[in-house]
Amino acid sequence: MNLLELRGVESGYGASQVLFGIDLVVPAGGVVTLLGRNGMGKTTTLRTALGLLPLRAGEILFDGQRIAGRAADAIARLGIGLVPEGRQVFPNLTVREHLVAFADRRRSTGGWTANRVFDLFPQLAERASALGNRLSGGEQQMLAIGRALSTNPRLLILDEATEGLAPLVREEIWRCLARLKAEGLSILVIDKYVQRLLQLADRHTILERGRVVWTGSSAALAAEPELWHRYLGV
Repeated sequence: MNLLELRGVESGYGASQVLFGIDLVVPAGGVVTLLGRNGMGKTTTLRTALGLLPLRAGEILFDGQRIAGRAADAIARLGIGLVPEGRQVFPNLTVREHLVAFADRRRSTGGWTANRVFDLFPQLAERASALGNRLSGGEQQMLAIGRALSTNPRLLILDEATEGLAPLVREEIWRCLARLKAEGLSILVIDKYVQRLLQLADRHTILERGRVVWTGSSAALAAEPELWHRYLGV
């Protein structure tokens, strides 16, 4: 079953069209990446799927329901958790306050509590009382992921999840995403570390100037390194 589907999606800003017929599928329990150089339409694709930009043509479905035209908060409540580019933590909330404020209380058991997030990211447990603006970049990224998980999403979307992080912190993020995948969470990732994404993701879609130029499995992408140089600058 496909959890998120984009079919022939077109979108943009004002008079400027950015996306031209985007097709993208995230299956239930799968991990999919959206790849491409900066400015190729990756974040615009996410913003359109999440209701932050109007759909000009095509269809967007979540769990089989057409969601285009719905308010962004209504789409999020269907079960989509976003880890935004730039982390966007609140400077005057503590780590624990972030997790409590965003908690989805509709699930009494089995959901993501603050303690469960701390189990995933032990470093955050040690910083539970620290304000957001007192955290390192890596800690802020862990908090942004934990905050999204606190909403108990069916689909976790990460926009540039490891941008600007030290190698050891990046590896910690990859480790946690692999654990979430093993638990059956559907994940859509935008990132630039292709070698690491090949180990994590099931399928990949590459954008070039707002169009899908390639889609396929990790094995297929690993076998075509020339694609990395042509479309990803790797």
